[in-house]
Amino acid sequence: MTLLGRLFFGVIAALPGGALVAVVTKPPWLPWAAHTVVLGAVLGLLLGGRRQSNGSAFSVGLLIGLLDWVTWTLTLAPALDGQKPSWTIAVAVSHFPELVGAALFGAIAGLSFHALWAWFPPRPAPQRAKPHVVIVGGGFGGVGAARELDRRLGRGLDAHVTLISDSNFLLFTPLLVGVASSTVEARHVSAPVRAGLGHASFLHGRVASIDTQNRNAYVSAGKEGMLRVPYDQLVLAVGAVPHFFDLPGVGEHAFAMKSVEDATRLRNQVLGALERADLEPDPAEQARLLTFVVAGGGFAGTELVAELFDLVHDVLHFYPRLHGLRPRFVIVHAGERLLPELSPQLGLYAQRKLGGRGIEFRLGARVSKATAEDITLDSGETIPTRTLAWTAGNRPNPLVQQVMPPPLAVQPTMQVPGIPGLWALGDCARIPDLAGGFHPPTAQHAIREGKAVAKNIAAVLRGRRPVPFRFGGLGVLVSLGHRTAAGEIGGRRVSGFLAWVLWRSVYLSKLPSVEKRLRVLADWTLDLVFPRDIAFSTESTKEDRHV
Repeated sequence: MTLLGRLFFGVIAALPGGALVAVVTKPPWLPWAAHTVVLGAVLGLLLGGRRQSNGSAFSVGLLIGLLDWVTWTLTLAPALDGQKPSWTIAVAVSHFPELVGAALFGAIAGLSFHALWAWFPPRPAPQRAKPHVVIVGGGFGGVGAARELDRRLGRGLDAHVTLISDSNFLLFTPLLVGVASSTVEARHVSAPVRAGLGHASFLHGRVASIDTQNRNAYVSAGKEGMLRVPYDQLVLAVGAVPHFFDLPGVGEHAFAMKSVEDATRLRNQVLGALERADLEPDPAEQARLLTFVVAGGGFAGTELVAELFDLVHDVLHFYPRLHGLRPRFVIVHAGERLLPELSPQLGLYAQRKLGGRGIEFRLGARVSKATAEDITLDSGETIPTRTLAWTAGNRPNPLVQQVMPPPLAVQPTMQVPGIPGLWALGDCARIPDLAGGFHPPTAQHAIREGKAVAKNIAAVLRGRRPVPFRFGGLGVLVSLGHRTAAGEIGGRRVSGFLAWVLWRSVYLSKLPSVEKRLRVLADWTLDLVFPRDIAFSTESTKEDRHV
């Protein structure tokens, strides 16, 4: 009930009691009418907040009558007549009739107010539906946006927030190479999404389609079937998937590195190749089994070939029949130098370090096809191998195609142009930067994009303007194996053991929980003392393609 309604109900409820007392005591009508209105207003303020029981209304009215007798009869009325107020027992007894009248007045007013509420119940204020913010994707960007909005919900943001992902954990993808090379336990690089959400909700399912015109997301949720999730604001943070460029055999035979399952399958493949080679009598087939090819010479490919090299050489002593044999590692890269993300000096440094260990390079080359027994480069060279790891290309998630043909170019605020209520970030979007290019698809950018889009959505919900995303990057580091690394921090180049310590320290600090940091730290500490585990992993949910 509004304040005006409470005052009106109180005045109306006070009229019967006031009229009854006026008939008996015959006071001046104008002052008494004003007196009745004031008491009714007080009654409305006290009783109108919520519906009271009959007894409560009677008690409150009686109390108001008694207080009126004390304040008016014993105090204000004598003062207005030029007399000094007195609260002695004798004076109170002399005004006993007024006490009875005031008590009746208050009690009748309270009961009348209760009756009016019962006869004319106030209409409840219409409930405004809270805007629904839906975030699609459980990677760095999506979880970052959900956590920032969750924090703002705790501070009073009037909205519902739902994070939808087909994985109920946040995967720390920079450490996937550690899973593939047996330096980190697979479960230690993922953290449950629900643990980081206190006010927002989580829906475990796969978004099959998005109706941007009617603002509905359709979610495949297993046995629950297809769920329709309406939204007011939707954030696309679905990331990227491996792009094999329709090259013959590559999609069937290459090992991607996008998930824990991918990393464990690759690890099983490498260990399986060693097991098979230990039993293989044919030298040619043995050499094929001991040849490992990585396509792509960026951060992911360079770190992967270095860590696989360390894995194989660290466990080779477990295979006595392979003593004296030299496993072969080849990295195929379309560019003229490794690590184009780094300065030429650091790229050449990395190439020298890896080349000094015997790792081969095919620069300015591309994989043109793959079979179960070899790969062929665009130069015509054939490399016999049973293991091809693919980091040479990604493309936006197919869900983006439903919105508009990729690449999904968004505004600097991360709003999708021409589609109200839609935002996109991370690997599935191209976000303009200040230099006229686009922000790179890295974890450090995705995390900050998620926070920024959450702040922009909160601003829009409050009627404010979103602001462009601005972030210049903190630096880059790449592990080169053998406890060495290279990178650029704050415009300064670092390399060697110090860079490797810095690389591990940075990634350790970025893990999503203290528990995961301690577990990964324990894994790394044990790796310094004990040889790497050669037991096949059982955590891959899909069939491993063991050689």
